[in-house]
Amino acid sequence: MVGRSLARRLGRGFVDSDAEVERLEGRTIAEIFETDGEAAFRAREREVIAAHRERSEVVALGGGAIAQPGVAHRLADSGTVVYLSAPVETLLQRLGDCRSRPLLRDLDPPERASRLSELLAERGPAYRTASLTVDTRGASIAEVVDRIVDGLDARVRVAS
Repeated sequence: MVGRSLARRLGRGFVDSDAEVERLEGRTIAEIFETDGEAAFRAREREVIAAHRERSEVVALGGGAIAQPGVAHRLADSGTVVYLSAPVETLLQRLGDCRSRPLLRDLDPPERASRLSELLAERGPAYRTASLTVDTRGASIAEVVDRIVDGLDARVRVAS
């Protein structure tokens, strides 16, 4: 939602890497995980990211994409990487029942919170490579987009 709104605001194209993987595969991410495993999904995800790297688009990534080997570096070389941060509690509210989230799907709520905390800790070094970090806690989509645009504008002023 944020990515699509940001793309509209910037007058750019938009692609959601997870949706694009599903479109290309003709099945859901959960189905890919179940039949082919996470490694196969991550390989396809890297292909999608590479295919959109050189375009002037807003690309929304799934939470684990940037943490894959070499992805953070390639993303940084091709554009501005924005990390939308939020605490575990906020993320869990946004994720809902997690049925479509293979890494969280079969866990009860306390286990989900614990696993999500672990994933954030594991992925933290990759997330910290982002050019811009935006705290999304308690913010509407429009407010998050405003924060991103303000951050992008500030980066342009500093570079000038």
